[in-house]
Amino acid sequence: MELIHHEQLKLLVAKALETSYRSEQLGDNLLERLIVERPKDESFGDVAIPLFDFAKQLRLSPAVIAKQVVEQIKKVDSSVHVVALSGYVNFFWHKDAFTREILSSMHEGFGQNESLSGEKIIVEFSGPNTNKPLHLGHMRNNVLGESLSRILKNAGAELFKVNIVNDRGVHICKSMLAYQMFGEGATPESTQTKSDHFVGDYYVKYAQWEKEHPEVENEIQAMLHAWEAGDAQVLELWKKMNHWAVSGIAQTYERTGVSFDKIYYESETYKLGKDIVLAGAQKGVFFKAEDGSLRLDVSEITPEDKNSDELPTKVFLRADGTSIYITQDLGTAVARYEDFPFDRMIYVVAHEQRRHFEILFYALDKMGYPWAKQLHHLSYGMVNLPDGKMKSREGTVVDADDLLDTLTEQALLVSENAQRKADDGGKARAFDVALGALHYFLLQINPVKDMVFNAQESLSFTGNTGPYLQYTYARIAGMLRRSEARSLVERFSQPNYTLLNHDVEWRLVKILADFPAITQKAALEYSPSVIAVYLYELSKQYNKFYTDLPIFKEDNLDVAAMRLLLSDKVRLVLKRGLELLVIPVVEQM
Repeated sequence: MELIHHEQLKLLVAKALETSYRSEQLGDNLLERLIVERPKDESFGDVAIPLFDFAKQLRLSPAVIAKQVVEQIKKVDSSVHVVALSGYVNFFWHKDAFTREILSSMHEGFGQNESLSGEKIIVEFSGPNTNKPLHLGHMRNNVLGESLSRILKNAGAELFKVNIVNDRGVHICKSMLAYQMFGEGATPESTQTKSDHFVGDYYVKYAQWEKEHPEVENEIQAMLHAWEAGDAQVLELWKKMNHWAVSGIAQTYERTGVSFDKIYYESETYKLGKDIVLAGAQKGVFFKAEDGSLRLDVSEITPEDKNSDELPTKVFLRADGTSIYITQDLGTAVARYEDFPFDRMIYVVAHEQRRHFEILFYALDKMGYPWAKQLHHLSYGMVNLPDGKMKSREGTVVDADDLLDTLTEQALLVSENAQRKADDGGKARAFDVALGALHYFLLQINPVKDMVFNAQESLSFTGNTGPYLQYTYARIAGMLRRSEARSLVERFSQPNYTLLNHDVEWRLVKILADFPAITQKAALEYSPSVIAVYLYELSKQYNKFYTDLPIFKEDNLDVAAMRLLLSDKVRLVLKRGLELLVIPVVEQM
């Protein structure tokens, strides 16, 4: 019996546990608690499942449990090579059969799974403001949202990618007022400035002006009230500046491989939640406070910590009947369910908004929306610089476009093709390397962690970087283009898998076999970093194989052909993985 997929192994162990022990002893979520690992010492097995989690409830040592499970598995199929060792159930593959089954099954769709088949999922990400261009923090949000969407779709889900553009409010008026004061009729075209950068420059100018003229805040409030009242002149300026900002941001999306199925605008949705709150007040979900505002009692989800500054109530409508940010999100959530009746919706938003989403989900649940329990906040950490935190108002952010341009120039300098900068494809390849460097750096660690972006480190062609993965792919692609490879490819028609018997080759085959389980794990955990870590391990192992077993120096042409075939399978998985991580696939570097 050849077991390939991790889920099959887990199912086999779960059935053995259920045969050996009562269900009330084992507890719930049996399959979820079984984890497939790769032993560091290969003499212990090719894969292993630890059983320490069951020791306490079964009141037995993990070693005893593992021994019992192995005995049950052997009763089911004596051909399975499985042993119990120190609380682990260790499996050994039959090398020739396993290699044949894995490599012969690998095709362009390898790594796809059906774990989320039939599920309709909305992923919301990006959420830019129209008073400034996208910056490095947005880039982490964007690539997390885009990569997660691709990973979920790869797991069989029906995806609907959405964006909410924050195009109204005080911060937008600040750019508008600064343009009125200092613009003198200038345009992005007249200044030869990318349109969203043009708008962002006025936001910075306002912040600088406000330091010396704090009274200007009164003019901002007046402009906001004029906008809400529909003042024609203010609306005309607002539409013009928002067009500049939105069109510039759209160029950055296209440049970085990010797209959406629908874009919502706050100016169109900010009133949506008002009627929902009023209806909720009639049901007793919201109550009128002494100040006249409509509030929700959130004491049930307020931290018990006496030092916490969390209030036991949350305003959803001001006393004057105007909406606040959470009111908008309330209405938008309902509207999205009407647009795309989802089974779950994932908000990709920084961890600073954790409390906001906790209250939003709680409010929707209290309102009786059955899908409220299927909402998830994918919280991610901040991206900081080596010298501190970014601040938009002070103009100290790392602008996304400027960063990509700088990384592209640096990639040209370190590239083997540096001397061919003038080539038509030279700069395009350098940009692909730069984007790969940035996206990989932003995805390589768990989303919840803060990070410090190091531009020079991200561009390295060695170590745990995007360019290293791209270089590994390009190395294989270049090798397959060599004239010596053509005759070897002809031998693929009748492959002899038994010729792949070197330890380095065997490790590579086992890593390739993990790819479907890795993509599934990334989907279930909402973590592209799972794939990033895997691709780095695969690339390291391949480059060791490439160095230790030079294909074109092998005298036995059949062996050389099989190593070339193995290389092509690595190329296929690298391509699939890079695409899931929104990293350009580079054919030559």
